[in-house]
Amino acid sequence: MMNRLLPRLANRITLCLFLTVFASSLVVAQEVDSGSILLHAARVFDGNNIRTDTSVLVVNGHIARIDKRESFRPGDARVIDLGDATLLPGFIELHAHLSFQNVPADTVLKHGITTIRDVGGPIHKPYGGNGSLRVLTSGPILTAPGGYPIPMLGTTNIAVPVSTEKEARATVRTLINEGAVVIKIALEPGGEAGAPWSSGHGHGHDHGHGHVPDRGQHSDQDHNRGRHDQPAAEHANAHNKSAHGAAPPQAEWPLLSERIVKAIVDEAHKNNRHVTAHIAEQKGAQIAVNAGVDEWAHMPCDIIPEPLLKKAVAQKVKIVTTLDTLSKCSGIAHNTHNWTRLGGELLYGAEIAHPDIPRGIDAQELIHMKQMGNMGVIDVLRAATSKAGQQLNLPLLGTLQPGAPADMIAVKGDPTHNLKALEYPDLVISGGRIVVNNFGN
Repeated sequence: MMNRLLPRLANRITLCLFLTVFASSLVVAQEVDSGSILLHAARVFDGNNIRTDTSVLVVNGHIARIDKRESFRPGDARVIDLGDATLLPGFIELHAHLSFQNVPADTVLKHGITTIRDVGGPIHKPYGGNGSLRVLTSGPILTAPGGYPIPMLGTTNIAVPVSTEKEARATVRTLINEGAVVIKIALEPGGEAGAPWSSGHGHGHDHGHGHVPDRGQHSDQDHNRGRHDQPAAEHANAHNKSAHGAAPPQAEWPLLSERIVKAIVDEAHKNNRHVTAHIAEQKGAQIAVNAGVDEWAHMPCDIIPEPLLKKAVAQKVKIVTTLDTLSKCSGIAHNTHNWTRLGGELLYGAEIAHPDIPRGIDAQELIHMKQMGNMGVIDVLRAATSKAGQQLNLPLLGTLQPGAPADMIAVKGDPTHNLKALEYPDLVISGGRIVVNNFGN
């Protein structure tokens, strides 16, 4: 009996070995696709945690595998050995104004931002992400008739006034049909001390909308030059304010009513969209909380009472930071500290196109988040990558995990010890296509 079983057993073992080798060959074939890239790095931030001595395989524009370096076999994939460097997901900027200000998208991409959400400007369907900047839009801001930002900038590609619930719902549907990934509203009476849009500061609304001189053709060496151009920008915006007939300092801009905001939120939620609100003080914050707004487009400029912040935290509201542009506001540090202390979540946004903000990753924004929000550096990085992707309802975006778009940046050394290094990445990959490579392999 045993003699008859041995040949059968041997055949089965041979078949199993054949199938194992065949399956392995398929894996290798997938890994060595002609368009694949294998990146080795001393450190990899995968959108959630830092991993050491880790490699990432890119196939057909997506992450195919992330694992220990020794687990990968030699093949036909292009190998880029980053050495003592850190590989990260490309950053996601949730508050940008590129379209309105005609900021070159390739400049932003080269400086580490691989996805932006353009808010308060021209609307279009999402595009990019395959060797170019991925751009998502909100379209124009919904506001009250005569409300912010209409007194300074009018309505063309900037704002849509709505005066009834029916009109508000129809406008939301139209924006979504035209490609809006989020609905933005304004709840801004104006006049907050230190706010760049405040008429009491001698310069008009400037958080990416002011008609400052076009600096779009500057070189990479000009990446931070905007910080030194502020006097000229202020002069230009003061002229712009009078040209657009801004309200006098003591006048308040009208606000959307709570019932209209509720209609906007309801219609947006029916269509699987969030609502983000420009808020800077208590009155607008109260309307937003009562109406169930999902996100605040800025950390408020004036101090917000703690009970109101607690209500917003309980509703799981997210706040896009923009701390760098609002650093002169009297309540910005106080609100940020209280928000995170109460358990509120911050998301990265620096208002690219504002004249004194780098056209790419803003390290000062990250530093403000760390200091004002008492956040750990890993939490700060998550706010600009994986958590931002989740906010966009694109949970793989901003991560390095199988199936995620291969949007990546790398810097030499460890950026957790020097966040400024992130402004000048040595490697930028968009959708698996190399845009910048200073590693020489």
